[in-house]
Amino acid sequence: MGKNTKVLRNEIIDVGKRMYDRGFVASNDGNISARIDSEKILITPTGVSKGFMKPDDLIIVDMEGKLLSGNKKQSSESNMHLQVYKNRPDVNSVCHSHPPYATGFAVAGIPMDAMVLPEVIITLGIIPVVEYGTTGSEELYDAISKYVKDYDAFLLANHGAMSVGNSVLNAYNKMETIEHSAKIQFIARQLGKMNTLNKKQVEKLFLLREKFGIRKDIAPKRPVKKIRS
Repeated sequence: MGKNTKVLRNEIIDVGKRMYDRGFVASNDGNISARIDSEKILITPTGVSKGFMKPDDLIIVDMEGKLLSGNKKQSSESNMHLQVYKNRPDVNSVCHSHPPYATGFAVAGIPMDAMVLPEVIITLGIIPVVEYGTTGSEELYDAISKYVKDYDAFLLANHGAMSVGNSVLNAYNKMETIEHSAKIQFIARQLGKMNTLNKKQVEKLFLLREKFGIRKDIAPKRPVKKIRS
């Protein structure tokens, strides 16, 4: 990655404060991780507020989830992060939080698949809902593995949201995009009308992904299964 562990620790601390200040997490919610190399990741521990972390709070685990370094307890959600890294060698950071509007869509089982905002289409495309799985369980990892190769942002049914990126800041910025888009779509739904872009307009926007250095092989996919109670 070209960055040492100290730099990554500081980046995670900074992003944790941003998430907390923006209300994406409450109490000790959420997790942030970064790939150190092909064998290790740096990740936030359990039981620590993301807004008040110190560099020494972070722990290092291997790709099988074994604790290698750190004095804090490992989160049950660390394996969710590992599932991403194992399936996506291009991903260097994972961000998981509970932003209110995006989590509202996740709880309602509604994917953010409406093509309405150019910036979101270029950056993320569709944001699917990953089927519910118990935290820390194989069923959750299996559900995520079905989506992780084709998307950079996900709604986790009855849980929250997750984004992945090539850096800590990149993954976090996508989380901001998820929540901003969710808020706008929620407002449009309340107003009773949401104008969507047509196929030709969407295709033009998607062509810009390569120009901006975004994975061009991840296209807005349809249909996305809607999960409703």
